[in-house]
Amino acid sequence: MVDQKNSLGRVLVVEDDQLTATMVRTNLEHEGYSVTVANDGMRAIEWIEGQAFDLMVLDYMLPGQDGLQILSHIRGRSIGTPVLMLTARGETRLKVDALGRGADDYLTKPFHVDELLARAHALIRRARAQLELPAERRARMGRVWIDFDQRLAILDSGASEHLGDKELGILQLFAREPGRVFSRADILDEVWGMDVNPVARTVDNYILALRRIIEPDPENPACLVTVRGEGWQYRRL
Repeated sequence: MVDQKNSLGRVLVVEDDQLTATMVRTNLEHEGYSVTVANDGMRAIEWIEGQAFDLMVLDYMLPGQDGLQILSHIRGRSIGTPVLMLTARGETRLKVDALGRGADDYLTKPFHVDELLARAHALIRRARAQLELPAERRARMGRVWIDFDQRLAILDSGASEHLGDKELGILQLFAREPGRVFSRADILDEVWGMDVNPVARTVDNYILALRRIIEPDPENPACLVTVRGEGWQYRRL
C-alpha cells in the first residue's frame, strides 16, 4: 500500500473484473500512486463524490450503471476529475460518445501496461498544470499579455491576436515552468497527447509562430530560446 501523503496522486479504478482491477492497481501502486478500487457504479459514485482523486480509470462494462452513465453523472455534478475510459469495444461511436460526455482519454482492451501508465501520468500532469497557472489566468510573456481564458495575446496598445489550442497549450507549459527546458517529445506529449503523431517539424513550426507573437525581436529570440540538442526554454524578460 502506497502512503497517500507521499504518492504521485490518488487514482480511483472502477473495474468489476478482478484480474484487470488487480493488474491496474498493482502497476499504478508500483509507480507510486495511491489506488482505490470500486467494483460497481454505485460504489464508484460514492467514492468520487466523497473524496478528491487525481484520476479515475473507468471501465465501460460494469454491473448496474455502465461507465458512460457514471461519466455523465459526475460531469453533471461538476466533478472535473480526469477520466481515462477503459473498454473492450473498439467502435468509433463509443469512443466519440465517451469523449462527448467528458472523458479525457480512452484505452481499448487489451492494452499494454506501459501505455496505461503513460496516459495516467499525462492526464494527471495536464490537470495539475491547469491549476498551477497564475490565479488571474494572465501572464506577461515577452511583449504581450497572455489571457488564458480569453485565448488572446494582448499587446500594450490593446491590439490582440487569437491563440489556437496548440499555441495556447505550448504557452501554458512555458508559463508554468519558466526556465525548464522542454524537449520536442515533452511538448508533443503534453499538448498533442498520445493518439496523434505529428511530423517532426510540427513543434518547431509552432515555436517559430509563437516567437512572432511574443518576442520583441523574433529574429533574435530572448524569450523562447533554443537549447541546442535539448529543446526550448522560456525566459522572462
